[in-house]
Amino acid sequence: MHRPENPIDTGGLLVNVPLFNGLDHREVARIAAGTQPVAVARGEVIYREGETPTGLHLIVYGQVKLALHSLQGSEKVLEILEAGETFGEAELFLDDHYTLTAQALKESLLLHISRATLLDELDRDPLLVRKMITGLCQRVHQVISDVEACSLYSGCRRVVDYLLRSQPDGSRALTVTLPATKYVIASRLSLTQEAFSRILNELSVRGLIAVEARRIHIPDVARLRAYAA
Repeated sequence: MHRPENPIDTGGLLVNVPLFNGLDHREVARIAAGTQPVAVARGEVIYREGETPTGLHLIVYGQVKLALHSLQGSEKVLEILEAGETFGEAELFLDDHYTLTAQALKESLLLHISRATLLDELDRDPLLVRKMITGLCQRVHQVISDVEACSLYSGCRRVVDYLLRSQPDGSRALTVTLPATKYVIASRLSLTQEAFSRILNELSVRGLIAVEARRIHIPDVARLRAYAA
């Protein structure tokens, strides 16, 4: 990780992030004063499990995965984060070590907001507190949904639900672009890469999807959903 070569308008980036919407220019300026832009190469580790948190990370552009690792070297991907999303909140509030490893899946630009800066601003602004709590509650809800899916749903159902997660209301056909490699998505769904590929192949053979590299074409959304139910 390193500082970007070109100057970054940190304040201008912060005001376009949902977490900081509604803050006035003085509040944004205080946060910007404690924020450092960080350029991260694809595949680079941002922090590892067990390290001490120093602040909150916000993705300006790029993609980051949060994952658990076993002593045997296996990996479980918990989240795939995109531009505008933040990570590392829980550890800041708990004053604990990182419980996950964060790694860039693409070349990324991050904003690192220092722990002291963020906590000082939270003391001043109830609106920011509510937004942080909302974000953490959404994370908890997602974890509960993931546990439910792994406990109650078949691998096929999990794959179909993932493909249809961004389905526009009433759409009959859909094209989905996988945001990461099959390995990463399979881990996110608690499947092996082989099982994930096998399910895609099964759906393709049945005419329910058509696979074109990372693009998945779904000609009949209702038929696919009914098959996995």
